[in-house]
Amino acid sequence: PHPVHGERLVVVQYAESARPARRARRAEEAASVAARLDWLLVGATAGLVAFGLWAISGITRHDVSGDPDHFVVRQAVFAGIGLAALVAMVVVDPRRLARGRQALYGALLFLLALVLVAGAAIRGSRRWIDLGFFQFQPSEFGKLLLVLFLAAFLAERGRRVAESGTVAAAVGLSVVPAVLVFIEPDFGTALVYVAVLAGALFVAGARWLHLGVLGSLGVLGAVGLVWLLPAAGITVLKPYQYERITAFADRAGASPDTTYNVEQSITAIGAGGLEGRGTEGATQTRFDYLPEHATDFVFASLAEQRGFFGASILLLLYLLLLWRGLRIVSMAGDAFSAIAAAGILVGLLFSIFINVGMTMGIAPVTGIPLPFVSVGGSSLVANLAAVGVLLAIHARSPRRGAR
Repeated sequence: PHPVHGERLVVVQYAESARPARRARRAEEAASVAARLDWLLVGATAGLVAFGLWAISGITRHDVSGDPDHFVVRQAVFAGIGLAALVAMVVVDPRRLARGRQALYGALLFLLALVLVAGAAIRGSRRWIDLGFFQFQPSEFGKLLLVLFLAAFLAERGRRVAESGTVAAAVGLSVVPAVLVFIEPDFGTALVYVAVLAGALFVAGARWLHLGVLGSLGVLGAVGLVWLLPAAGITVLKPYQYERITAFADRAGASPDTTYNVEQSITAIGAGGLEGRGTEGATQTRFDYLPEHATDFVFASLAEQRGFFGASILLLLYLLLLWRGLRIVSMAGDAFSAIAAAGILVGLLFSIFINVGMTMGIAPVTGIPLPFVSVGGSSLVANLAAVGVLLAIHARSPRRGAR
């Protein structure tokens, strides 16, 4: 036979014989990763999703006439999509994500810029891209993209994180997406981006001096946005955003319209008592006295219907998830994994605290959804994907199972 043809025949036969071996290695690797998962974290996440669906079933039962299961069915579909995203993130080695940090940052900026250009305007905000069957909110997925990018960026610099230039670069790169989200406007999610940056810098090893300076600049920026700039005739915040913040600082002097949501939320939580008023007896939720009872103020509706005991179960599930996440941070085998896990945890903790706090009047109303519970597909899918990253980090940690 011709030498060239013979060589091609050998190559083809070798490739065909190698395919079963590759499939076997992939199956073995998948089984190994599954065996090393943090099953307590899996259980906590499954409990949160199931509890959230149960809560939404009661909270939205009277929202759509003739279809009491409308919202819970939609949320269950999104939970299924989120489960697929979780599995996909578990399969991918987090270190591969670190190598594509430029692509992650590019995707983040592209999505946030796209929503400003082609996003659907709803209630004066341009936060969603309408795909017909699904309203996609890029800023929710942007949280995870920012976490992964910052983790890769800071891990690559190693000990240079202690230098002011590295900290300034990280701040500058994070400010761009935060400003794009702020312009939508989505003040609450922009704050989550800032919290993620702070958590990433802290775990990466930034100096306390730099963190203190950044904290001081943040306070000065907040004072400027709320008081100094408006006094000079420059308005940056939307009127409703300004009224919400000033109402939190001085509720007695705020207009009744501004404080209405918070007052109704506090009333709903107090009316729930220990055991709750049930689906039919929860008048604040059933008769829509409490606005946004399935999204921003879902915790207040849960407390009214299920009482102190129901709200406590939810908070304990959050506590279990955060505890397992902290354990993953301490076990991470490399800087990227530790920073990424910490950024995810800080974002979740900040969102939980602000959402629950604003329903009780101890935090300003910012519109941050309650993770795994608030109605909304983008938030649920993005949070489940973030948990998938945590599980992937745990499964590949060399210190897994060590005392």
